[in-house]
Amino acid sequence: MPSSVFQWLSLVGIIWLQSITGTNTNFPAYSSQLKQLLSISQFQLNNLAFASDAGKLFGFLSGLASIYLPLWLVLMIGSTLGLVGYGVQYLFITNHISSLSYWHVFFLTVLAGNSICWINTVCYVITIRNFPSDRQVAVGITTSYQGLSAKVYTTIVNVVGHKKRAITFLFLNSVLPLLVSLIATPVVREIEVISPKHSRIGFDVIFVITIVTGIYAVMSSLEFVSNRISPLGSLIGISVSLLIPLLVPLSMIIVGSWHKNTEKQKVYNFTVEDGHNEKTESEVKEDEESEEVHDVGVREEVETKLMLRRLDFWLYFFVYLFGATLGLVFLNNLGQIAESRGYNGTSSLVSLSSSFGFFGRLMPSIIDYFYRENKCGISKPGYMMVLMAPTAGAFFLLLNKTHLALYVSTAIIGVCTGAITSIAVSMTTELFGTKNFSVNHNVVVANIPVGSLLFGYLAAIVYHKGGNENGKCMGMECYRNTFILWGSLSFFATFLAFILHVRTRKFYSHKL
Repeated sequence: MPSSVFQWLSLVGIIWLQSITGTNTNFPAYSSQLKQLLSISQFQLNNLAFASDAGKLFGFLSGLASIYLPLWLVLMIGSTLGLVGYGVQYLFITNHISSLSYWHVFFLTVLAGNSICWINTVCYVITIRNFPSDRQVAVGITTSYQGLSAKVYTTIVNVVGHKKRAITFLFLNSVLPLLVSLIATPVVREIEVISPKHSRIGFDVIFVITIVTGIYAVMSSLEFVSNRISPLGSLIGISVSLLIPLLVPLSMIIVGSWHKNTEKQKVYNFTVEDGHNEKTESEVKEDEESEEVHDVGVREEVETKLMLRRLDFWLYFFVYLFGATLGLVFLNNLGQIAESRGYNGTSSLVSLSSSFGFFGRLMPSIIDYFYRENKCGISKPGYMMVLMAPTAGAFFLLLNKTHLALYVSTAIIGVCTGAITSIAVSMTTELFGTKNFSVNHNVVVANIPVGSLLFGYLAAIVYHKGGNENGKCMGMECYRNTFILWGSLSFFATFLAFILHVRTRKFYSHKL
């Protein structure tokens, strides 16, 4: 089988992994039930939301492991950590274990949160290595499916365990990543691709499949549509959408077989002609030069210690903190936000944010894929600047008490958060190099637990002040000041992104 087939099989395997690694994104769908089952306060629930993100503080361990260990082993370590972290919690809630304290649950949640870093590190590293000339495109496509995770899990729960949501979610969070890792391990590996033949056709097909999947996910998340689709029908639809990408490597087998027969015929016809071998070598050289040109755009290779001393890193860090991280904190609190506003459709909101996050993560890849021929585009910091303004506007829109405002704001925050998350992967490689990417990027995303703790606690304090004797807060005042603060910080991040854009303009002008 040609190497291009294994190259695209690895992409499909990564798509499957990414579609189930966002276990922390489905937390809002069962957080209220978990709060009741554990008999904990809003502050303690906020601790658990933070704990899931806190696992990213130790994400650098997965980066180091990817340097010294086989990537398949790194993948299995990550899925095993998730099995233990979520699995023990499941056994506790189902009364199979009765001796866990709240802080045991907290630690297990940290462990489960850290497991995501190991799986994501493998996905990022293999995608970057297997598609060096199409980094942003491949990363954007695969990470977009991570935005679909909450949709996948919620769809399964609606079929198998609608009445025991928290229990079913914990079970799926523990088992599903391990099962998919076992299935994907044989194909998710580094492939040495001699030339990027058929990559354009492959990405064209993948884009069509991904966009159709996103449209289906968004439409089936809308309440007036989801009410007309049975839970089983929705599960079949999402399953088919995850299997369809297999058409690309399967078609590569057919194309490769046809191409091989054609080459044999050419060799037979032209072996007696002079200069044929020279022409073939020239074509190969052109392919190699083309690949090198596509791979240009990395500033330099920067070690982690040196990266931490640079102003560009800290501008980047705080833009991410006040942008994507704030969006994630909002999504973590979506269950309580919806409840305080008297809205009972939390599951549909979670699916909506997941589906729009899917498109948000895909959007930078679409722009990057098509700007090459049009010769127009903006820098990654410029992308972030453009995305921060709508995020801020969405937070202020939440001051409107209508359900429509809640839906629109959730969709906007989902899109912008997803887009920034996708851009960040390529931006880290461009600003600080690919050699130390696995460690450097895990340092960058360490801002997520920092923001989760800081902004989550501030939201919990405001919520607690307006709460009743049962710890519940009902009304617009529960999050009013929180939304004003979050919106203001997002506007500040727009300014920081502008500064970073100006500082890196010379580098990106040469790249573009």
